[in-house]
Amino acid sequence: MKNKSLIAIAIIVSLGVSCTKTSKLKQLKDQINAIIEKADGKIGVAIKNFDTEDTLSFNNSHKFPMQSVYKFPLSIAVLSKVDKGELMLDQKIHISKTDLLPNTWSPLREKYCEGNVDITLSEIISYTVSQSDNNGCDILFRLIGGTDVANDFIHGIGINDISIKGTEEEMHKDWNVQFTNWCKPTAMVNLLEKFYGQELLKDSTNNFLWKQMVETTTGPKRLKGLLPEGTTVAHKTGSSGKYEGLSAAVNDVGIMILPNGQHVAIAVFVSNSKAEDEVSEKVIAEIAKTVFDYYNK
Repeated sequence: MKNKSLIAIAIIVSLGVSCTKTSKLKQLKDQINAIIEKADGKIGVAIKNFDTEDTLSFNNSHKFPMQSVYKFPLSIAVLSKVDKGELMLDQKIHISKTDLLPNTWSPLREKYCEGNVDITLSEIISYTVSQSDNNGCDILFRLIGGTDVANDFIHGIGINDISIKGTEEEMHKDWNVQFTNWCKPTAMVNLLEKFYGQELLKDSTNNFLWKQMVETTTGPKRLKGLLPEGTTVAHKTGSSGKYEGLSAAVNDVGIMILPNGQHVAIAVFVSNSKAEDEVSEKVIAEIAKTVFDYYNK
């Protein structure tokens, strides 16, 4: 009887802890819902705390256009080839002037405006991830054999709700192409978790990509916008700009390191919004700060 009593007490305690955790998580869910409800457009969010295993998602059935967020899975596909010895980070890639398309975001073109240079693969990846360079992105696609190669790689590691079909050049020619490059929020968080857990790359290439994401210069008012100065966030942004008064994508995905040592993956996608992008950026920042405060208690 004594053992049965102890078991019963253990079950009751366990249920109590579970109910308390669920109740507190509902508070976070309600806070995020309140932000989403006052925002313009379709908002997709996914969250996972790697330490507590808590997960939340909002509008996860929707296929959100990634825009430049897809440079994160692309870079993993490229670096997987480095791990296999098919490419090297220090190998030189020839960049011609025709590779540096005008009228697109490209700090790489600003530095090498005339082209006809040989630069390392690591530099191209750095421009593509940290500065979201569109020409660098398409150079990487051509290097590995096209968007299908990146798409197949991501599906091959078990992440099916991500689609990579169009290049940056193709997206700039046709507004609708961006909608072929989509993901569901939890799929992106799952990819972030695999990346953080070093399931996809060797230590050296994983650390290299982590550094590029921490050093991201785009979207400072998004995930990082309301966080305490100095907070480490390894992230990748994506933006569509406006067409006929609508923004198809104002996005930011990444991993936040909290002062208490916890690591939280978060993906926020704002789509089909009539608001100015600065408004959508504030929505992303508010969601990130809400998550940060909840787990940093």
